Amino acid sequence: MTRSRRVFLLGSAAVLGSAAVAHAQEAAPGAPAPKPGELPPGSPPAFGTAPPVGPLVSATTFSEAEKLVQVELTESERAQAAHNWRSSMAALCERRTGPRKVALEPRLAPYSLWNPVLPGHGAVPERDRFVRTERGPGPLPATDAAIAFAPLWKLSRWIESRQLTSERLTHIYMSRIERFDPRLRCVITPTRDLALAQSRAADRQIAAGHYRGPLHGIPWGAKDLLDTAGIPTTYGAEPFKDRVPVKDAAVVRRLHEAGAVLIAKLSLGALALNDVWFGGQTMNPWLLEEGASGSSAGPGAALAAGLVAFAIGSETEGSIVSPSMRCGVTGLRPTFGRVPRSGAMTLCWSLDKLGPMARSVEDTMLVLQAISGPDEADLGSVPSHLDFDASAGVAGLRIGYFPSWMNADPATEVDRRVLTELRQLGLTPVEVAIPDWPYDCLNAILFAEAAAAFEELTLSRRVDSLKMQTPDSWPNTFRQARFISAVDFVQADRMRRAVALRMQELLSQVDLLLVPSLRDETLVIGNFTGLPSLTLRAGFVQVTEARSDWAPDPDRPLPSFKPPRRVPHGVTLIGRLFDEGTIARVGLALERSLNVVAESPPGF
Repeated sequence: MTRSRRVFLLGSAAVLGSAAVAHAQEAAPGAPAPKPGELPPGSPPAFGTAPPVGPLVSATTFSEAEKLVQVELTESERAQAAHNWRSSMAALCERRTGPRKVALEPRLAPYSLWNPVLPGHGAVPERDRFVRTERGPGPLPATDAAIAFAPLWKLSRWIESRQLTSERLTHIYMSRIERFDPRLRCVITPTRDLALAQSRAADRQIAAGHYRGPLHGIPWGAKDLLDTAGIPTTYGAEPFKDRVPVKDAAVVRRLHEAGAVLIAKLSLGALALNDVWFGGQTMNPWLLEEGASGSSAGPGAALAAGLVAFAIGSETEGSIVSPSMRCGVTGLRPTFGRVPRSGAMTLCWSLDKLGPMARSVEDTMLVLQAISGPDEADLGSVPSHLDFDASAGVAGLRIGYFPSWMNADPATEVDRRVLTELRQLGLTPVEVAIPDWPYDCLNAILFAEAAAAFEELTLSRRVDSLKMQTPDSWPNTFRQARFISAVDFVQADRMRRAVALRMQELLSQVDLLLVPSLRDETLVIGNFTGLPSLTLRAGFVQVTEARSDWAPDPDRPLPSFKPPRRVPHGVTLIGRLFDEGTIARVGLALERSLNVVAESPPGF
């Protein structure tokens, strides 16, 4: 504690001084008397004794505040709390409001690190193994459009065998971006010069026999929260439109090293929320009357429209799963800690994850292999093994499912048919259940961390420049989060451990889970426990109204359709920590069995 905490301010300085003098004379006759306001030597610091700061508060202030934090005080308790608030609690805000204000550097992570691995957890793979499918890619398609929509695993084989050059593929995608992006608004910054230089270098290296692996020469897009040296990284938000980093994010650096070709910085909802950025709303190629969903809106739309071969998205709570569902692509949310986030925008230190999005299951694993591994700049990243064998069978695996969830919205007949399909593939369905808890309470952690990450933006009022200023957008949430009780934050963190323990117990009974992709509990539980998930197209459904990530607005009704429109629908597999290999094996078997992944949106 500081010296100021040793000075009692509950009475006048004169009273304190005379009391101290009397005490000193009684204890040591002839000793010099303390100065007014000082305590005898050896007096410990005390709470509630800091110099009073901040505005005056009253019992009425606490009466109103009780409504925000849902506690009840008596009249005498309110009076007592108001009496010394300025000397006890208000002083704790000195870091941001007092004369000794401390600015926290944006990259500074909290001291407390979150680790999803609980004591006794034994499901982490013990070895590295990566076996690609042995099937051939077939002949190179005759049209540029067919090449553009080919999955990464085929493109890589054609480039490796030199049936296709990286430069030609790069030109195909750049041409499609120029043609289709005005309708989709999924590209924030094209990286044409870099892409051409990288593609030509890749062709030279491959021709000389220096093939780096399956990503060599493959054009990709980065969600625009990944730093790219000398290229704008805007977070999709007005205050950062002119931000140009000097270093590449760790994931960008690793993809450069793998020989991949960065062709575009792709859109995201501003500060990683939903699908509206400073350039407008990113649209769904399958249904242009609705947004692509977010926040990895650009990756979802660009992949669905055949504008990139793969992309890197991010997820805090649904930002890979939701656009993968909406746009009919494949999204892999890795285990928390597997992929480093160094050089990526921070929204929530204990939740943010970077992961691949592509057009097939194997594609996502090829990318995951290249970007996995710790980086010293991300304190949450950890060493891990990746065990994936595309040729391994799935018969005998136990797949858990929640009967009540499979028979209620947002599950559809597609979800239920997948359960039947898995049984036919030889998996054993197992009914599972979890407690009926208010899992959304965990969002106290997300909102508090996000408000902390963007504190300066909020308090400086620069957040007011964001396009979306609705009750459910970040500006309002950042402001509201200032009033989340610190006690409730800690209790949410304790509940998080309780949920993780329950999920660890559940996943000891089955090998993986099948869940409706957009079931609220699955997005909250999966992300807050750090579990990996794979979302893949499983069929098609009919919709009579456009869908939105935003809360309903009676003044802006969504478009309706007669007759209904046909759109893709996906399911999600959730695995044990660091066991992406198992969910990918099952996803690959499903993808081949269902045979619905190759269809592309009309008009693209």
